[in-house]
Amino acid sequence: MDADPFNLAAYVLAAGAAHPDKPALSLVGGDKPEHWTFGDLIQAVRGTATGLLQRGLTPGDLVLMRLGNTPDFPLAYLGAIAAGLVPVPTAAVLTEAEVARIIDTLRPRFILRDPDVACPPAANVLSLDGLRAMRDLPAAAWHMGDPERLGYVIYTSGTSGKPTAVMHAHRAIRARRMMFDGWYGLRPDDRVMHAGAFNWTYTLGTGLLDPWTVGATALIPEPGTAPANLPAIMAAEQATIFAAAPGVYRQMLAAPGTIEVPTLRHGLSAGEKMSAALRDRWQDATDTPVFEAFGMSECSTFISGSPDAPADGDAVGRAQPGRRVAILGPEGPVADGTHGTIAIHRSDPGLMLGYWGAPDQTADRFQGDWFLTGDQGVRDAAGQITYLGRNDDMMNAGGFRVSPLEVEAALASMPGIEAIGVTEVEVKADVRVIAAFYAAPAPLDDDALRGYARTKLARYKQPRLYIHLPKLPTGANGKLLRRALRAAFEAENHG
Repeated sequence: MDADPFNLAAYVLAAGAAHPDKPALSLVGGDKPEHWTFGDLIQAVRGTATGLLQRGLTPGDLVLMRLGNTPDFPLAYLGAIAAGLVPVPTAAVLTEAEVARIIDTLRPRFILRDPDVACPPAANVLSLDGLRAMRDLPAAAWHMGDPERLGYVIYTSGTSGKPTAVMHAHRAIRARRMMFDGWYGLRPDDRVMHAGAFNWTYTLGTGLLDPWTVGATALIPEPGTAPANLPAIMAAEQATIFAAAPGVYRQMLAAPGTIEVPTLRHGLSAGEKMSAALRDRWQDATDTPVFEAFGMSECSTFISGSPDAPADGDAVGRAQPGRRVAILGPEGPVADGTHGTIAIHRSDPGLMLGYWGAPDQTADRFQGDWFLTGDQGVRDAAGQITYLGRNDDMMNAGGFRVSPLEVEAALASMPGIEAIGVTEVEVKADVRVIAAFYAAPAPLDDDALRGYARTKLARYKQPRLYIHLPKLPTGANGKLLRRALRAAFEAENHG
């Protein structure tokens, strides 16, 4: 790969530097709209870099981000990278206990903190006011270096039952260009609206960094905007591309009235599988298609449909141009039409450097030169790949991957629970939630269970259903059969 000196933040903002007065970011749909030009954005990012360096941080230091759903999040993220620091973006909904485990694992030099976001007491905290005050400082020089060096760390739930830190290089941003034609159909004159929070990595990449890389405008709805109001905001802001998780599309379609989005060319969906039925409903309601993408924290998205190559039927799409993707069996790549594990070649520029402090775990994810996603799929003769589900029991909560082992471990200590199994269940067509099945002498109070979960888990990890059973199903070796729990629930509730 190209080893010329490189910086991810400089790369993202280079196109905007040529058009400093062009709108880069608008916070829309609320009573107090907020607008940033590319000139404003670049000054804030480079000023933040100066301020962080003045605090005694040096390139390579880890900076934990405990920031809310505001523009502070991407500004701090890029500011840290501009200075050669390594930001660790985390979801604001994590509990204090969850953040404490992250701090214990990574030992960050600094914590950037919004006082409204949970974080255990620490000495090395920079307040939100202090962070904002840095924006007007003289611009720091971009910290240039090897594109293979560590650029940022993100967390994903692993099959081990605990969140895992994923290390990415600066060069990972280059791989995102493969999405511009392979998924987005992205152009410099686009106005891209993303319905997610600033501090969700899906929003950070698809809703902010990618539009800025081509000099396009990013539109983010005011936090708390109801999905029913999003179409009107799209129309008022002349959005040309809209991105969200499937659940947001579902909620927009469920709202009364028609959807009028005259400037929209198409929608984007990722985070969880979108059903063909939901995709068709959106097409019928708006006369615009939705293009889906498949990916993961370890490699972002690398399979997708696009305006030039739409997916057929239930397929997600094709490997994006420049990506080497295979369907693997035990002996390696399998023939088209054969089920196997979706894998991506280790040469992919978007592939992670590895898991933090876990070289054996990293090595276990490879089969020869192929990184195993843990997801099952099948490819047809035309190169279309259909997603068939996990080969483990990972769950999906609004686009966040959640390990049942983590949820089970958190709830197992609830007084009265003898055994617990957690899985995803379908409560109605196209709607799945996390359910906790527990064995106890008698049913426990649902409110007490929910209250206990709130103290242990981020909201998106908390079960939505609690179901009492005399005992949980197990196999001959005593292993919990989560699929049996799901099958029994769905058989009883759906006939």
